[in-house]
Amino acid sequence: MKVILKSDVTCPNCGHTKTELMPIGESQQHYECENCHEVLLVTEGGCCVFCSYGSVCCPPVQVNGTCTKKLH
Repeated sequence: MKVILKSDVTCPNCGHTKTELMPIGESQQHYECENCHEVLLVTEGGCCVFCSYGSVCCPPVQVNGTCTKKLH
């Protein structure tokens, strides 16, 4: 299985989208929009900002179908 390492993160506040490289060994819990400077936090049930706001889920979810770092 080929793991996709880039995801388009879209800010729900202003709609700005930017392609970002996802970290492999860690979960990214916040992301600052470069356009409006809104700090995006992981949504309920998400494990990272890529699963919450990205076009592609993080590498652990792609490989395992789930991530152990989900917020409850």
